[in-house]
Amino acid sequence: MKASPDIVVSDPDPVGRAAAEPAAVSTRASAESFQHKLEQFNPGIVWLDAENRVTAMNDVAIQVLRPAAEPSLGVTLDAMFGVDVLSLHPPKSREKIAFLLGHRSSSPHGKSAPPQAMMINIPDRMLMIKVSQMVAAEGRVGSCMIFYDLTELTTAPRNGAGHEATGEGPMRLISRIPVYRHNRIVLVDVKDIGRLEGEGHYTTIVTQQDRYLSNLSLSVLESRLDPARFLRVHRSHIVNLDYVTELVRQDEGFLVALPEALGPAVPVSKQKLHALKERFGLV
Repeated sequence: MKASPDIVVSDPDPVGRAAAEPAAVSTRASAESFQHKLEQFNPGIVWLDAENRVTAMNDVAIQVLRPAAEPSLGVTLDAMFGVDVLSLHPPKSREKIAFLLGHRSSSPHGKSAPPQAMMINIPDRMLMIKVSQMVAAEGRVGSCMIFYDLTELTTAPRNGAGHEATGEGPMRLISRIPVYRHNRIVLVDVKDIGRLEGEGHYTTIVTQQDRYLSNLSLSVLESRLDPARFLRVHRSHIVNLDYVTELVRQDEGFLVALPEALGPAVPVSKQKLHALKERFGLV
């Protein structure tokens, strides 16, 4: 039996579960369905030597990495072996992969560090990657990289509007954002998200019930969210237009007001103001 992390769907109304038993049952059924699907997945496995060069891959890893590496990075299947694994990932993903690979254990007796997990966005795919150090008598001898392709669980085919198609078919839009919390994957339904706030390479996802930290950047999420529903109104902020309650003038600028549970009003940059007004028919 293949080991896999637990996966759950965020509950849109944790306080009212007792008063809405059918909804709670539906949420549990969805979580069980996702868990069942995940357990059926064959994980991609990549073996790395001590210098993080690829020494072997299973068929799943080849099937996922080759379509990403060959057309966009110019790396053929034959060239994948013996190269630094970072070269098989798009430049925007390399810093995160390097962080995973560079994780070191402070435990005594040469014990390996606990496996580290992270979500990675590669062209049209959404992967959860875990890296575990491999230790022999002489110390660390390499790493084992294991990933689960969550694309089918977290995305829907793009309808062709808003962005150009890339790759072999239309780019997929995110329908649920996977976040890793307490050794579980939580799928946050995008329709429950009121706003997203960028913090460097990370993004805080805000719903009316909770806040989640995603290691996917705001720019990555912007490219995968439905442009008919989400708008980047500021360098650090994306808002769900369905939750906007008011456009407020402040000094020389504007703020987007949202329900109180979603936090303070969000600033609107001058460059984005026209697009925001246009979306609400104000120009």
